[in-house]
Amino acid sequence: MPLPTLPAAIVDNILRAAFVEDAPYGDITSATLLSARATATAWLVAREPGIFSGGDVFTAAMKLQDPAAEVEQLVADGQPFEKGQKIMRVTGLARGVLTAERIALNLTQRMSAIATQTAEYANLIKGSKARVTDTRKTTPGLRALERYAVRCGGGHNHRFSLSDAVLAKDNHLAVLTGGDTAKLTAALAGVRAQLPHTTHFEVEVDSMEQIEPVLAAGVDTIMLDNFSNKELVAGVAMVNGRALVEASGNVNLSTIAGIARTGVDIISVGALTHSVRALDLGLDIAIEA
Repeated sequence: MPLPTLPAAIVDNILRAAFVEDAPYGDITSATLLSARATATAWLVAREPGIFSGGDVFTAAMKLQDPAAEVEQLVADGQPFEKGQKIMRVTGLARGVLTAERIALNLTQRMSAIATQTAEYANLIKGSKARVTDTRKTTPGLRALERYAVRCGGGHNHRFSLSDAVLAKDNHLAVLTGGDTAKLTAALAGVRAQLPHTTHFEVEVDSMEQIEPVLAAGVDTIMLDNFSNKELVAGVAMVNGRALVEASGNVNLSTIAGIARTGVDIISVGALTHSVRALDLGLDIAIEA
């Protein structure tokens, strides 16, 4: 699966905001200890195995501090690496390398952690028709990077933002119908009629009784939230190809394979982004003998 392009403008905006936070008036440690002409070569080195994500982010961070820095990516995004393996190399002004170090590490550690965890989930459902997707449970301001990392791990992306698609969840339906299932079809059909034909319409249900009324409104995807595997099998049979079926709710590494076997099309997993542990990557300065 080819990786999407990570827009340079988005990366630049994220990094500039990060450097304003981390070095608002410069790096006084590097400026005090190091000559302005001193150069250094450093390696991004894995302290544990994983899947890499964030090569462009690492490069851009270094070049924001030293535009003349030379950066080489040794492990491509989406590719595995082993403990002790060198992933990136940078040569440039020492002040620039050390000022950029923490930001470059923070972002590539998180992105690689997401890619690594996503690969674990994706590998468990290989051979099924289901695809694992992320959710909007991302770090505010870092969604573009985190969703890209999901793709690096072999996962797929759900809607990017609230502006991209209609996804009516339980709280929307509670306001829309007052909890009256009998009103669901008419209310949702009215929504469907307002939407352009290019706008995807998804509705979340939390009971079998809601499935037929929702399908009757002509939705594109129906999300079965916190259904048991037995209920998912029955739900997929009831939908019978009239819409895509998404499973959601408390999906983890021990349950995803069973969920995939129920026949659902999509399995959304908030844990891909909301609870990863940063992968251990380090920046080591090369010392000449």
